[in-house]
Amino acid sequence: MLLIEIPVALLLGLTSVLRGWGRVDEQTAASPMDWDPVLWLGGFTLSVLVIALFFLYSAHPFAGAVQLLVAAIALCFTIAAWHDQYERAHPRPLPTGAGMPASNHVVDR
Repeated sequence: MLLIEIPVALLLGLTSVLRGWGRVDEQTAASPMDWDPVLWLGGFTLSVLVIALFFLYSAHPFAGAVQLLVAAIALCFTIAAWHDQYERAHPRPLPTGAGMPASNHVVDR
């Protein structure tokens, strides 16, 4: 089971990087949130967690602990992917200039 996770994780990382290459021009405009990376990483995290629980249940505590560690790392990547997609879908508004001092004087030339 552990040997299957490594190629799946590499394939998942490769596809997420390749999906991001075409989005250089989209970063300026607000677009709806893309849930694909979040769902794929969440599914991978869930599968690693199920494998960890299987190892812990079958009396392999070291393998289960390693899987729990991998699941925690995958969860961090899932949260980071969600945050990245959220920031892309909800960009910060441009400053309105309300905090800038007004220039009311006229320069004579």
